[in-house]
Amino acid sequence: MQRYFVNQSADETRFTIAGDDYHHIARVMRMKEGDQIICVTPLNKSAVCAIAEITDEQVITEVVQWISGTSELPIEVTIVSGLPKGDKLEWIIQKGTELGAFQFIPFISARSVVKWDEKKAEKKLERWQKIAKEAAEQSHRTILPKVKSPINIKSLIKISEDFDYKLIAFEEEAKQGEASVLSKILAEMEKGQTLLFVFGPEGGLTEQEVSSLREHGFRSCGLGPRILRTETAPLYALSAVSYHFELME
Repeated sequence: MQRYFVNQSADETRFTIAGDDYHHIARVMRMKEGDQIICVTPLNKSAVCAIAEITDEQVITEVVQWISGTSELPIEVTIVSGLPKGDKLEWIIQKGTELGAFQFIPFISARSVVKWDEKKAEKKLERWQKIAKEAAEQSHRTILPKVKSPINIKSLIKISEDFDYKLIAFEEEAKQGEASVLSKILAEMEKGQTLLFVFGPEGGLTEQEVSSLREHGFRSCGLGPRILRTETAPLYALSAVSYHFELME
């Protein structure tokens, strides 16, 4: 059953779908009145809905049954990725959404080869958000992850004040055999808390960046004995979170 994020609140009994989702329902899937879909509200509630009417511009649905339960991680994980080359960030957003990330924040690191072009910013953000939306629908999420505009280290330190826990994936820790920080942090965390997890670009974070973040409450950790690519490390971390909170229970 196809899943779509809608704008109305959870107390509605009818939902109206327009734009790209309307096109997907009416033109791509060629659905008809009576067909059922799943609508997800901004309050993270899901409902099985029947299509009541298809006009030239919108699809009107009626709630058949609200769905209980959730597919979300018990903690909110925000992934901060040093701007990588090519389409690696798109891969991180897509797969990270499938693995349960709550939010994505690109990070303009000292070793980021890619330079952020403000002229192309709006289109880039639209594309990244669309990738997150499609991945959230595919993986049956009830939360649509947000993709923020790239920030520098000063802004990163500022927003980090709002998080319960803050970690840095630092390959030097892995090289030195560190293997317990991530496990200990996850064991300390309680459901509903927030985790800000920072990953460097292809060249990694600089010692100065790591030092600055540590001075503001971040802890550095390794991700096992192997050195992971910039697009692999966030997925490893999200998988570890899922294993700890969802599979070990």
